[in-house]
Amino acid sequence: MTRFWLAVQFLTRLPTPATPDFQPQLLVESARWFPLVGLLLGALLALPLWLGAQLDPWLLAWLGLMAWAWLTGGLHLDGLADLADGLGAAHRDRARLLAVMKDPHLGSFGVLALILQCSAKLVLLMLLARAQGWAALWLIPAWARLGPLFWQGLPPLAPGLAEAFSWRIPQRARLLWLLALLALSAWLAPALLLAPLLLWTYHAWLRRKLGGVSGDCLGAGIELVESALLLAAVLGLKLLN
Repeated sequence: MTRFWLAVQFLTRLPTPATPDFQPQLLVESARWFPLVGLLLGALLALPLWLGAQLDPWLLAWLGLMAWAWLTGGLHLDGLADLADGLGAAHRDRARLLAVMKDPHLGSFGVLALILQCSAKLVLLMLLARAQGWAALWLIPAWARLGPLFWQGLPPLAPGLAEAFSWRIPQRARLLWLLALLALSAWLAPALLLAPLLLWTYHAWLRRKLGGVSGDCLGAGIELVESALLLAAVLGLKLLN
């Protein structure tokens, strides 16, 4: 359970037991539990949606967005903002891209990315709350956190988290999580069967556009996949109705 609690500690602000005799390798090995942490996050987000069916959907959406940001500590939003700043200022200069992404200051492109991402999640959460799509919301964070297990196969762009997390995760672990989430999606939210295509598309974009991956790229990918799957879930429920 040590590796699981380390994954919870790394990806969320939830309280976790102390880890005696911590070794960096334990954190590397905890990556295989990222999708399970996603299921935990999804449950915490979906439960109020299910219990608060009589509340105004906009209120539920706002509470859900606040909870999402708090539970993750804004970790992935920070990565999205840094990547947006880097892409906006790089002008196809890789060295410039990496320098801007490392800069702790937030630029105009990062601000715009945060506004668009948060507004997209707010509107999509409202539509999901209106349609009572709690099952999809449970699975979406898990799908997004499966992504890093595949994207990390790319070369690291620079020393940092991506290099430290050059995970040698057994292929079996990735395959088991993929099959489990496919089965749950087919049962509860068929629109989320689009997820593997989204994960592959982002992987292909990273390889073609950047030639590798960084910690910021991983966080940005999680945010983008979450928004895309929220949209897919909403559209899927609309088609069913």
